[in-house]
Amino acid sequence: MFDLTEKHAVVTGGGSGIGQAISLLFARQGATVHILDRDEAAGQQTAQQIQASGGQAHAYAADVSQQAQIVDIFQRIGRADILVNNAGIAHVGNVENTSDTDFDRVYQVNVKGAYNCLFAAVPLMKAQGGGIIVNMASIAAHVGLTDRFAYSMSKGAIFAMTLSVARDYLSSNIRCNSISPARVHTPFVDGFIAQNYAGQEAEIFAKLSKSQPIGRMGEPAEVAALALYLCSAEAGFITGCDYPIDGGFIKLNS
Repeated sequence: MFDLTEKHAVVTGGGSGIGQAISLLFARQGATVHILDRDEAAGQQTAQQIQASGGQAHAYAADVSQQAQIVDIFQRIGRADILVNNAGIAHVGNVENTSDTDFDRVYQVNVKGAYNCLFAAVPLMKAQGGGIIVNMASIAAHVGLTDRFAYSMSKGAIFAMTLSVARDYLSSNIRCNSISPARVHTPFVDGFIAQNYAGQEAEIFAKLSKSQPIGRMGEPAEVAALALYLCSAEAGFITGCDYPIDGGFIKLNS
């Protein structure tokens, strides 16, 4: 089950965190993984880790907000059986303290970045007879989160684009779904805590962990496992759906 042999999978933001976990897992399942990351060294490190284990991987320095650059990379890759739109950035603030620069920065990466990859990948998928897309949304697309105005905007857009692409390309054999994680323990979380709560790291980590009803943060590998299912033949009857992976956050928080 969940065999990706001979599949070419493009993973944006594959150099760290959830994207890295997805890249590693997809490679173990037989896919040739193409890692797009603004941090070229991180992307190369993930690719080398895959190669050292006998897998196939390539890394590309990529700014997803730059359409011409992304189209060129996809043309060089030549085939995209799977696209995982994972690259994204965060922002803390409400509408009053979110500057237009902040808003545009989040939009350019989280929204336009996903659009650029869809714009580049869908024609390839149509030409080859089909493909699978997973977009990384968030619980912020479903519930109100304090001080996440721009981030929530961007993930709401991801959720809506997922539905649109799923509907538009039914006849092209392209499936499109999204995943909505709650807080996942990544290096970004550790860095955020260290930068903003120096000396209180353990206390803040515990507080953030308990914000999920299940009592802990998610792990990147858990999100990767869900992405693998959605990108496998076993999920062939699923399109236009969003999958919260949130420790009960959406339905069980009171």
